[in-house]
Amino acid sequence: MKQKIIRITTVPISLEKLLSGQLQFMSSFYKVIAVSAQKENLERLGKKQEIEVFPLEMTRKITPFKDVFAVIKLYFFLKKTRPFIVHSHTPKAGIVGMLAAKLAGVPHRLHTVAGLPLLEVTGLKRRVLDAVEKFTYSCATMVYPNSLGLKKIILDNNYCDSEKLKVLANGSSNGIDTAYFNSELYSEEQNLKLKNELGIQTDDFVFIFVGRLVKDKGINEMISAFELLQKENNSIKLLLVGDYENDLDPLNAKTVESINSNASILAVGFKNDVRPYLAIANVLVFPSYREGFPNVVMQAGAMGLPSIVSDINGCNEIIIDQENGLIIPVKDEMAIFLAMKKVVSNSSLTSTMISNSRQMIVSRYEQKVVWEAILSEYRTFESPNV
Repeated sequence: MKQKIIRITTVPISLEKLLSGQLQFMSSFYKVIAVSAQKENLERLGKKQEIEVFPLEMTRKITPFKDVFAVIKLYFFLKKTRPFIVHSHTPKAGIVGMLAAKLAGVPHRLHTVAGLPLLEVTGLKRRVLDAVEKFTYSCATMVYPNSLGLKKIILDNNYCDSEKLKVLANGSSNGIDTAYFNSELYSEEQNLKLKNELGIQTDDFVFIFVGRLVKDKGINEMISAFELLQKENNSIKLLLVGDYENDLDPLNAKTVESINSNASILAVGFKNDVRPYLAIANVLVFPSYREGFPNVVMQAGAMGLPSIVSDINGCNEIIIDQENGLIIPVKDEMAIFLAMKKVVSNSSLTSTMISNSRQMIVSRYEQKVVWEAILSEYRTFESPNV
């Protein structure tokens, strides 16, 4: 009889996107039960990945009374199912899952940290969130930052002792499916057709950004840097794949005007499949202010693109400067400009980085490698007689 593992996230999209395919893989070895909010979406996920589910209402907001009810409901579920591991992801699922699991006597309580949004918060709210983070880690038996940078941040903030921390494989919560993200899937004819649709000339050098078009992603600085480079080179294009979030983190009005009026800046909106756009680009520009372990940098690399990234957690682990991309200071328009200029003008360096890019992702972040590392970790907790 298979031992039971509970995987818990606040909302099902995290199970679907952040852990794509992983739960189904683990179900070959354990009885996997997914716990999350949004019952209909969770049940749809369960059918798709052929695993059991248990709906538990949670929200990303601070809701003490609802959270206490969620802990109680999860506690009784855990007492009934008696899993040997509860593994949580995302902050709210972490506090609810780890507390309920500790109260229920689950022997192995694992929490993965894929980012720390609280680092951008100040004042009383920051102190409250710091206390919650520490409490979550105290309830866990092991904590898995998904990057070395996150591990250092956790230690610097005294959230828990180093003995409880471990980075699996080379980082990343799920790795990347390098068979799916492969430029060889796209023919020259397909690429040329999309370029023609977008008004990209065959000799244009194409920069691409994939993600939310918000201040926090460094879009204001990137647009200014691109327009500065345009004054020296008019055979460049900037492809933006993603949506605005005007209510949460709006761009400067000047930036929006540039995006709307500059014929060389091509904003195509959100796309479920970003691969066709990566296939026609030369270099990813990703000047974000903060990240966990950014999938898009791995995706671009797997598609053979070097990346210009800011010197932040995650990015500076995926990218090795001048080997598969360039690392630049955060919030530095001139640094973005100089890096963009460098990849356009120094064709020898850019060719070397292109030739390195895919293999440097495949060798370190191939999805099966990450899955096997997690499976190996689970196996260390198994009872000898199982």
